[in-house]
Amino acid sequence: MQSGTIKKLVSDRGFGFIAAEDGKEYFFHRSGTDADFDRLQGGEKVTFQVEASPKGPRAAKVQVVA
Repeated sequence: MQSGTIKKLVSDRGFGFIAAEDGKEYFFHRSGTDADFDRLQGGEKVTFQVEASPKGPRAAKVQVVA
C-alpha cells in the first residue's frame, strides 16, 4: 500500500487525484474507493494501491487514514 494526500476532487464527475508520498500523482475514480466518495475532502491522508489501466497507473482501494 502507498500513502498520499487527496490533491483534488471533482465530485460531480466522480474522480480525483492523489499526491503520493513518492512524488507521483495518481488518478482515482469513485469506483476505486473503499471509502464513501461523497465524504472525501481535499487534503485528507489516504492509503491506496496502484493498478494498471489503459491510460496508465491509477489508484485503487483508496482508504482514508484514521
